[in-house]
Amino acid sequence: MPSWLAGGPGTTLLGIAAAGAAGMLGSGFQADGPASTAQALGVLAAIIAVHEFGHFSAARLQGIHVTQFAIGFGPPLIAFKRGEVEYSLRAIPLGGYVAFPDDDPKSSYAPDDPNLLQNRSVVQRAIVISAGVIANVLFALAILFAQVNIVGKAQSSYLPGVLVPEINAGGVAERAGFMPGDVILRVGDFIVPANPSQVPDVVSTIKAHPNDPLTFQVQRGQEQLQLTATPAAGKDGSGAIGVSLFSHSYIKHTMPQGVGDAVTMTGAEFNRLAGTVLNGLKQILTNFNSMAGQISGPVAIVAAGSEIARTDAAGLYQFCAIVNINLAVVNTLPLPALDGGYLLLLLLEAARGKKLPEGLEQGVMTSGLLLMMVLGVSLAIRDTMNLL
Repeated sequence: MPSWLAGGPGTTLLGIAAAGAAGMLGSGFQADGPASTAQALGVLAAIIAVHEFGHFSAARLQGIHVTQFAIGFGPPLIAFKRGEVEYSLRAIPLGGYVAFPDDDPKSSYAPDDPNLLQNRSVVQRAIVISAGVIANVLFALAILFAQVNIVGKAQSSYLPGVLVPEINAGGVAERAGFMPGDVILRVGDFIVPANPSQVPDVVSTIKAHPNDPLTFQVQRGQEQLQLTATPAAGKDGSGAIGVSLFSHSYIKHTMPQGVGDAVTMTGAEFNRLAGTVLNGLKQILTNFNSMAGQISGPVAIVAAGSEIARTDAAGLYQFCAIVNINLAVVNTLPLPALDGGYLLLLLLEAARGKKLPEGLEQGVMTSGLLLMMVLGVSLAIRDTMNLL
């Protein structure tokens, strides 16, 4: 029952969502470098463990034999055995697995042992396979419930204007007198609104005036200034002044008024994050060529999580929740080596009314596992190079 954090569209969404959270949320954890990376790694390890514990507990509660419970792949870093189960933490953090003795030629169990997974009914096996996804969904809900009760629901509140955090040396804005920290309140006749569209609205206004002098009303500390800049025409003919822009916003934490309100807020947050994941999956499936480059592996996920850990307490909760949702969504896809692939084979078996040909399931899943491993390692290498 492998669980994957690499190679699926859910991880693409994680990169987008994490970047958004890091940009929006205010300071909370105050963690730096190694501390924030450790937090992100801890979150990933916990999420994988929850997924695998779902499979594990569903099997054990039904009396099904289990031989291994592993977090990660490859050589074990830590391993111990309790009863018939070996528990291990392994070197390659691409996922985890729960192993059953069914296909182990060295197994001491008879092939017709009723407590082997393969000898259980389709429904019982489906429960074991789907339990990982269910565990991640429940964990995401628990995390969001904890968030709204401990730090509140984090929402961006917008102020008029857009922030200017950086200015290109020698560019139009620098020559016009702009400075980092300025807040642009007006561009020509356009008054910058206090809403989420403020940055794209200002960018569009500047782009629409190449080689056309514009008057900018700027807030600098307690002082308001009038600066004039002429956007330079780029290769595409649109105007630019050589600044980076950021929304003029702050984070408002809203605490629930009682348990009922906390449940409602938790549901709203879960629906929002799930919608983000599913929308990204839709984009991947309908526009794969342009979105393929945004698929991220564990390295990029940890990098995003580290940034959020330095940014806000609510952000880290949401990072944990969205990775859970990602993992649940990815594992429901009907692909070899994923839980959805196993469920698809079970549906085929149920439709036939008898087991699939011997070796078919193992062959499909083994080939899928190898493909996922290659893809996961490739993504890890690419993401590492991008961070250098």
